[in-house]
Amino acid sequence: MSRKDIPIFKIRERFRIILSLREKPHHIAASFSVGVFIGMSPLLGLHTVLGLIVSSVFRLNRVVTIIGVYITNPWTIIPIYTFSTWAGMKLLGVSGIVTNIQWEYISIANVVLQLKELLIPFIVGTFFIGTISCILGYLAIYFLLRKKQDA
Repeated sequence: MSRKDIPIFKIRERFRIILSLREKPHHIAASFSVGVFIGMSPLLGLHTVLGLIVSSVFRLNRVVTIIGVYITNPWTIIPIYTFSTWAGMKLLGVSGIVTNIQWEYISIANVVLQLKELLIPFIVGTFFIGTISCILGYLAIYFLLRKKQDA
């Protein structure tokens, strides 16, 4: 396995792509932040398609939007969604749901029934965390691009 095959180096390469673009910082940062928001959304399986549609409708940079979408990937999706569900539970003042789940009886057939009480906290949490991540992503890319331009 070479260094280029290690996910952290792919992330660095993606940010190099973003920072090498010659578009206005606002446009690139907006493209990235919209992608991050979509990537954090509960619409798993539709992230890429939504990123392409939204970037086309709002004339954002498609490549940068998709890079933002792919913040969530097989390595990050479980911690992100777990944290988002926890945040949703805190925001809604919900507790005790996880202890009510009969974990020993969960199967593919009844997973939805067992986890249905977590659905609303999950949706609220993903939109909340997505909004915060979107804002932070915008600010990070915008200021990095401005710093690069000023140098």
